[in-house]
Amino acid sequence: MRNRLPYCLTVALTAALGLIAILPGRPLSAQETGQLVEPIFRVVHEEPAGKAPEVARRATIAHAVPLPPFDLAQRPGEHPLMPALRMAKSSLETFDREVQDYSAMLIKQERIDGNLGEQEAAYIKVRNQPNFGVYMFFLKPHKSQECLYSEATDNVATLYARGAGMAKRLGVMELDPHGRLAMRGQKYPITKLGLRNLITELIDVAENDVNFGECEVRTAQSKINGRKTTLITVVHPQKRDNFRFHKAELFLDNQLRFPIRYAAYLWPEIPGEQPPLEEAYTYLDLKINNGYNDFDFDRSNPTYFK
Repeated sequence: MRNRLPYCLTVALTAALGLIAILPGRPLSAQETGQLVEPIFRVVHEEPAGKAPEVARRATIAHAVPLPPFDLAQRPGEHPLMPALRMAKSSLETFDREVQDYSAMLIKQERIDGNLGEQEAAYIKVRNQPNFGVYMFFLKPHKSQECLYSEATDNVATLYARGAGMAKRLGVMELDPHGRLAMRGQKYPITKLGLRNLITELIDVAENDVNFGECEVRTAQSKINGRKTTLITVVHPQKRDNFRFHKAELFLDNQLRFPIRYAAYLWPEIPGEQPPLEEAYTYLDLKINNGYNDFDFDRSNPTYFK
């Protein structure tokens, strides 16, 4: 029997193909992000019609009233980046308190060894609590490539991966997540994937940058996929060894209270030119708290690596 994609991946693939047609092979501007399709949010543990609803086993992020704007006011005498750093720490607290797992469409693009790679699109499932786990099904450019990693089911933290195209004949490989094969074409290991890792990395970078001057911070209201976001733009005008980027853009979802897009740019070789993209990560179609368990990140799960 010919293998078919699960329904959820078929829907994700259809959405991704439409999205990829919009996303150009260049940095995505704040104006362009507002033109994408509205992501879908749902309540966890939806019940069939006619069945009495049960109490959700996981907390959901559902705010009945509009939330106040982020407090990004700079206090007298403090570094311009301090309000954003406080916000990032508060975002991490919110995430740890309210998010156990999620699925999303991840759109990412990275510069590796000086070369900007293709945009990649992958349907992902991530669990943060009680143990970290990741499942990825790539839609572009290597359609049907799969990766599975779990700290819960693998005592030695093995990465299971299967390539696409001709590489699919090699079957499922067991890899060191930090090894050469697992890292080929990737800037970061799969152990660093996900929204929580993004937030903690932003905190680390900000805590380093507040020790130095030459930093400009701007805020504005923007949209990603029709969702209202607060855009924080950080600029280091002068290139210094202690700075990792020339410009960074962080889009914070005003309802969820954590970032859904991050992009960093290098210093342009010629003043006045557009800064070249270093890395960009956008999380679309987020579905929070699906109730994932160990089996959702287990190699024996029959829905993976068909």
